[in-house]
Amino acid sequence: MIDIVLGIGHLGAANMPGSTIKTYALGSCVALTLFSPSCRGIGMVHIALSDSSINKNKAIETPGYFADTGFPALLKKMAMMNKGKQDFSMFAKIAGGASMIGASDVFNIGQRNVDQVKKLLRGAGITLTAEDTGGSISRTVSVEIGSDNVVVYTPGRPEWKI
Repeated sequence: MIDIVLGIGHLGAANMPGSTIKTYALGSCVALTLFSPSCRGIGMVHIALSDSSINKNKAIETPGYFADTGFPALLKKMAMMNKGKQDFSMFAKIAGGASMIGASDVFNIGQRNVDQVKKLLRGAGITLTAEDTGGSISRTVSVEIGSDNVVVYTPGRPEWKI
């Protein structure tokens, strides 16, 4: 059993039952969680920004920081657990994408992250089965290998599952 804790821009995957993957304090960031039924694996990436063109060096150093580089890096990591094969039955859940600056969030970072992740999933033919996005709350998310539930926490509220 292993526990993987992801920081901003990090990604991880596991298929050992009872292991967990968790990331903290998603504001405008998005946690993309991929589920691979064929290898019983789960992967997650903590995405901070939608487009890597603003900092190519950062994208090379930490591909998970950006949606457009983090998503393919996570797909590659998931394929490695599946003996190099892509799982065409894979599905996804996402959380985060809040507007943390408030109504004056002219950059709309959270919504741009959500939109980009959804676009990438559609392009790859991966079904988005659940999401908990938007609003103005910080989220911490975790998933246990062997479960299809992403557990979402925010201060002052009971946890919920998507």
